[in-house]
Amino acid sequence: MTGRERDPLFLAPRKDLALIALAPDLERATRDLGWTSLTPIQELAIPHLRGGRDLLAQAQTGTGKTGAFALPILELVKGHASAPFALVIVPTRELCAQVALEFGALGKRRSARVVAVYGGVGYRDQESALRRGVHVVVATPGRVIDLVNRRTLDLSKIRVLILDEADRLLDLGFAPDIARIAAFLPRVRQTALFSATLTAEVRAIAQRYTTNPINVAVRPEEPTLDAIDHAWIDVNEADKVSALHELLGREGIERTLVFRRTKHGANKLVKALERLGRPARALHGNIGQRERERVLEAFRRGAIPTLVATNLAARGIHVDDIGHVVNFDLPENAETFVHRVGRTGRAGRRGVAYTFVNETQRRDFDEIKRKAKVRFRQERLSLPKVTPSSHASPAPRIGGAGRNRPVTAARRRWR
Repeated sequence: MTGRERDPLFLAPRKDLALIALAPDLERATRDLGWTSLTPIQELAIPHLRGGRDLLAQAQTGTGKTGAFALPILELVKGHASAPFALVIVPTRELCAQVALEFGALGKRRSARVVAVYGGVGYRDQESALRRGVHVVVATPGRVIDLVNRRTLDLSKIRVLILDEADRLLDLGFAPDIARIAAFLPRVRQTALFSATLTAEVRAIAQRYTTNPINVAVRPEEPTLDAIDHAWIDVNEADKVSALHELLGREGIERTLVFRRTKHGANKLVKALERLGRPARALHGNIGQRERERVLEAFRRGAIPTLVATNLAARGIHVDDIGHVVNFDLPENAETFVHRVGRTGRAGRRGVAYTFVNETQRRDFDEIKRKAKVRFRQERLSLPKVTPSSHASPAPRIGGAGRNRPVTAARRRWR
C-alpha cells in the first residue's frame, strides 16, 4: 500500500481526558492508573485512529504513546474473540511484556483478552492462551512468524496493525520479518507506525504498509545539560584509540558510554580496546535481544565498564549512573549531540562528556556548539603510542568463551 503523508502537526496538550469522551469503563481504568490529562501524542493520535485513518506518528518512549493506540483499539473490543483483531509488533521482549501489561490494565473492566508472545520461552503457554481466544496480540516479529507456521496464530481477521518503535524494529533487522507478517494480513486494515525518529527507512515502510497516512509529531523534550561538564579534544583520526585509551585509564572513570556512527565502527573499536586491556562491549542493531539484555545488565552492575553504542541502540539504555559519555565520532547535528550526552548527568549526579574533533570537523563542531548552546573547555591529552597490555582483560564473554588476539596496529584510521 502506498500513500501521501501530510505535514506534521505540533499542538499543545489538552488538559483533561474527559475531552475524548471515553467509555465509562475505559475512563475508570485510566483514573485507576492515575491518568488525568492527555499527553500530546494521545491528543494528536487518538482522533485519527478512532476515525480509522492510517497514521505515521513521531513520539519518544515515555510520552504516553502506548495509550495513544491502546485506547482506540480497546474501544473496539466486544464479546468473545476466536481470533485477534489487533496486532501490535514491538522490537524487544521487554517492550512486549510492558505494552501487553498496559493493555491489560486499561482493558480489564471490559474483559479484553490480550496476549504477549515473544521468543526465548516455550510455546505451550502462549499457544494455550491463543486457543482460549484473544482480542489483541502484542508480539515480537520472529515469534509471530513461528506461531503462524505452527498454525496456532490466526491473522486472517486482523483489522488493526501497529508497528511500535518502528525505527528500532528496522535497526534490529526486522524489515524482512515485517514483510512476511504483512503477507499474512488482510489487505484492508488500519495501520499505524510509532517511531522516535522519522528516518528515510521508517518513511519507506510507512509508504509500503499504509494508505494516505496522517503524519503527526511531538517535539521531544530536550534533556537538561546543566549537570554535565563538556570538553572537546583535538585529535587526529589515527590517534582516537590512543585518546580513548588514556581517558578510560584516568582515576574515577567507571561507567562510560562511547558513541560510534556505525555498527562496524562499534565492533572495531571494541576489539581495539580489548587488545589494549580495556574491557568493552558493543551495542547495536545486529546484537540479538537476549544478548543485548545480558550486556546491559553487565553494564549496569559494572562488570562491563565501557559500552560502545550506535545512536539508535543507545535509546534502550536506562542506566542513571553513567559517569562519562565519549563522542568518538562527531555527532551528525546538535540534536544528536544533545541526546547522546544526555545519557550522563542524570538522577542528581554530575557527568562528563568528551567530544573528539579532528581538524576537518571544526566548522561542524562550531555549528553543534552554537545550536546546542553549550560551553566547552578544551581538554589536552598526552598521547604516547599505545601497545597492547601484557595483562589485557577483555570484557566478560557473556554466554560464551573468547580469546585475545595480539594487536597488529593500534594506530590506524577509524572511519
